[in-house]
Amino acid sequence: MIRIIKNVHVFAPEDVGIKDVLVATNKVIKIADKFEMDSDEEFLETIDGSGLYLFPGLIDGHVHILGGGGEGGYKTRTPELAFSDLVKGGVTTVVGCLGTDGVARSMESLVAKAYGIREEGISAYIYSGSYRLPLKTVTDSIQKDIMMIEPIIGVGEIAISDHRSSAPTIDEFLKVASDARVGGILSGKAGLVNVHLGDGKQMLEFLEYAKLNTEIPLTQFLPTHANRNRELFEVAIQYAKDGGYIDFTTSTVPQFIEEGEVPASEAFLLGLKAGVDKSHMTFTSDGQGSLPLFNESGEFLGLDVGRVTSLYESMCKLHVTYALPLEIALLPVTKNPAKLLKLHHKGRVFEGGDADLLLVDKVTLQISGVMAMGNWLKKDNVIIKKGTFE
Repeated sequence: MIRIIKNVHVFAPEDVGIKDVLVATNKVIKIADKFEMDSDEEFLETIDGSGLYLFPGLIDGHVHILGGGGEGGYKTRTPELAFSDLVKGGVTTVVGCLGTDGVARSMESLVAKAYGIREEGISAYIYSGSYRLPLKTVTDSIQKDIMMIEPIIGVGEIAISDHRSSAPTIDEFLKVASDARVGGILSGKAGLVNVHLGDGKQMLEFLEYAKLNTEIPLTQFLPTHANRNRELFEVAIQYAKDGGYIDFTTSTVPQFIEEGEVPASEAFLLGLKAGVDKSHMTFTSDGQGSLPLFNESGEFLGLDVGRVTSLYESMCKLHVTYALPLEIALLPVTKNPAKLLKLHHKGRVFEGGDADLLLVDKVTLQISGVMAMGNWLKKDNVIIKKGTFE
């Protein structure tokens, strides 16, 4: 099928103005001021993009696609990700991970879930391991996982500075990072180390040590939940100003904000004001992850569940509430994660890139269309593709 989206305002994420965009199979073939095609109508679809923006599909680099949690016992295990939630949130590329539970949630199941999401129509990748070290891999090593299992692009989320972590030593942590880096180099993948930051006093000490005492580049690490509390946020901002990369979690609950969490959109704005390079900050949703509440003694009080739809909501808040231009507001959910994850065919609208596209109403910013790998998942404000069992 050949598709032409005409007269649409393209943010690639750069503002390239009103264009016609030609899509064939799963790729963007051409972007031009205007063009016409002679083709059998059976194989050509023309979409009027007047009054619409065209954005790259969003990349959510930290989602518990199998579900997560369990901090309050077996009944609190959060549910698996529903395919339609990705569509609702405009997410066309997702990276799955395990969290606290690396026992009842296995790597084999994570791999299978990623393949299932791909079969449904959205690009899916995963990290190897969970909170704890030593990592539980699919094969017998981190390097083999990354090199031999195509969806695996890194490791994580490895927990540090958290009472639920395995209290790893710096040497254990650096050995994992080194193995992930070499596996990435040999396979052409990112080999990224997704680092869970907890509420502990240790904060980013391991990453600061790696920066000062090893040859592992800071592009190898992406510490997430960097907006968890004000003290951690300030340390993370300095780390990013010194060349590191940081990730802000978009899923939250009012109690977290009351206790000092910095909302992701505000965190990005404050980072810019502090002098952080705009390409060094990303958003992830922590979708389907548990948002547990503990008291000062570490006793479980209750939990909520992360939402992948919070990713797009936070991007919109950057533009609507904080008046950032769309080409800046889109960076932490498109171009920036694509670069870190080495998904060079994603995160931008360009000729030869994957046809992962969003059509968005210019006035309301409501997502009216979602295209993943050249196929419509949502069209004219109606979700037309749901998961097999939805």
